[in-house]
Amino acid sequence: EINVTHRIQLLYDMLVEEIKIAKIEQRIHRKIRREMTKNEKIHYLRQQLDAINKELGEFGDSNKALVKKYRQDLAKLDIKDSIKEKIEKEISKLEREGRYSSEGEVSRTYIDTFFSLPWDKSTKEKIDLENCQNILDSEHFGMEKVKDRIVEYLAVKKLSNNLKSPIICFVGPPGVGKTSIAKSIAKSINREFTRISLGGVRDEAEIRGHRRTYIGAIPGRIVNSLIEVKSNNPVILFDEIDKMSQDFKGSVESAMLEVLDPEQNKNFIDHYLEYEFDLSKVMFITTANTLDTIPRPLRDRMEIIQLSGYTEQEKLQIAKKYLLPKQLKEHNFEDNFIKISDDVLKNIITHFTRESGVRNLEQKIARICRKVAKKKVLNPKIKSVTIKANELNDYLGKEVFQFEKANKKPQIGIVRGLAWTQVGGDTLSIEINIMNGTGKVELTGKLGDVMKESAKTALSYVRSISDNYPSIEKEFYRTKDIHIHIPEGATPKDGPSAGVTMATAILSALSNIKVREDIAMTGEITLRGRVLPVGGIKEKLLAAHRAGIYNIILPYENEKDLEDLPKDVKDEMSFTLAQSMDDVLNVALLKEKNKKITTKK
Repeated sequence: EINVTHRIQLLYDMLVEEIKIAKIEQRIHRKIRREMTKNEKIHYLRQQLDAINKELGEFGDSNKALVKKYRQDLAKLDIKDSIKEKIEKEISKLEREGRYSSEGEVSRTYIDTFFSLPWDKSTKEKIDLENCQNILDSEHFGMEKVKDRIVEYLAVKKLSNNLKSPIICFVGPPGVGKTSIAKSIAKSINREFTRISLGGVRDEAEIRGHRRTYIGAIPGRIVNSLIEVKSNNPVILFDEIDKMSQDFKGSVESAMLEVLDPEQNKNFIDHYLEYEFDLSKVMFITTANTLDTIPRPLRDRMEIIQLSGYTEQEKLQIAKKYLLPKQLKEHNFEDNFIKISDDVLKNIITHFTRESGVRNLEQKIARICRKVAKKKVLNPKIKSVTIKANELNDYLGKEVFQFEKANKKPQIGIVRGLAWTQVGGDTLSIEINIMNGTGKVELTGKLGDVMKESAKTALSYVRSISDNYPSIEKEFYRTKDIHIHIPEGATPKDGPSAGVTMATAILSALSNIKVREDIAMTGEITLRGRVLPVGGIKEKLLAAHRAGIYNIILPYENEKDLEDLPKDVKDEMSFTLAQSMDDVLNVALLKEKNKKITTKK
């Protein structure tokens, strides 16, 4: 720029900007200096106070009183001499350093943690079997086998005070009452209750505590829980033990092995405390949604109690007897202020929730209560409210779920299977399309590796018996493409239990033989056509019953699982127990009267 005036203006603007920046920097520096001066002053005064006390040979009345109290409390405890010696060293360190020094603060925190532990504080147990049974019955509907097992354990414990508490693991879908029944156990035997969630825990220090060499070290969750309940014999619930993980910070599994092993937990050592604490008096209960992700050594230390999902009728009774009264109380309504008929509750259960438990059902009832509360505030004259079926959309919005019902007529290449997930059972259709091609097999529906292998096994089996069906082309595996699809493509699917279903659907599509519309099936298949047992039978059968399918083909070895099915559901259903695919095909495929399908071995 040649113009002098412009150059001076630019210089002026730059100087103004630099001055602004300089002022901001000065303001920040002043603020930092004030903070530093304040902290330095406090530190200096504390150091000066400690120096004066040391010169005088005194540490202040308050510090002397604190040290004296610690020593008196330590003398009263009936614990190992080695632990007393360790705490005495910390007390002497506090006495020497002074309570206001950084080292003194660390020692004081450590000593306070030691005295907070319930060394000799136990809750007096009261085992009254009749009272225990009443508490379990009043707070939980059904679960008869679970309740019987709990009462049996308490009966044995009452006869033998030296009985080591077994590690009970409740396994079941979300919302079936695993956590609440653990609380009821604690209540029934008059013990304190505390819950430790293990979901996502990946650091061993969460369980065993941090070593004192780290700044800000604290005890682990177990020690903190004992301090919280102030008892050395509480019921501790480890929730979601199947969702632990591990990384470079150590194995949580290894820490849990020590905690849950009755032979080791009486000498449990928290890294922060660095001395033994007896956990043998604690009653440990764990919960999980599935056993598959629990490490085998950990499973071996626990007694597994399976909790199955509820039937529609059980959910109805739970809603009437427990959930609705509970929500009325929580929303400060009088009894029977909100009236919901059985038909409306069934509608909510079927079309607004899809779960094995009742957690979502309770949320829906709570939502209705909130809507009614709004009406009550706007119109205080309302004496009661009756929820009608045609009003559900106003309270809960549009229906969320529609269970897939039975097929209306026999079809070729479409067979209904049964599935089980962590949230309960469901039915699923397996569809097969046969097209001219070069023998390519297409699998769609977000299938897992096990399910893909099961489909290949089913196809190989069908190919091996194709000579028994004249309507199947001799070289279909060269001239036809086969597309296997399982609807709801966004939902991951895996497992071997759809083997018989896929084999039946493939055979039906290749032979143009229709499959019965009123039937569903489950079971693993082998290359030679044997039908192997599968899991989740109760949940699968409840899903079939809910969908209006009452004729079921099951593996022969799953006959024992029918005992777990509610009697009212079992009486309405018919079961075919299959040992081989011959048994499956003879029931599932439509055929000429009195003509039996057999396959060559």
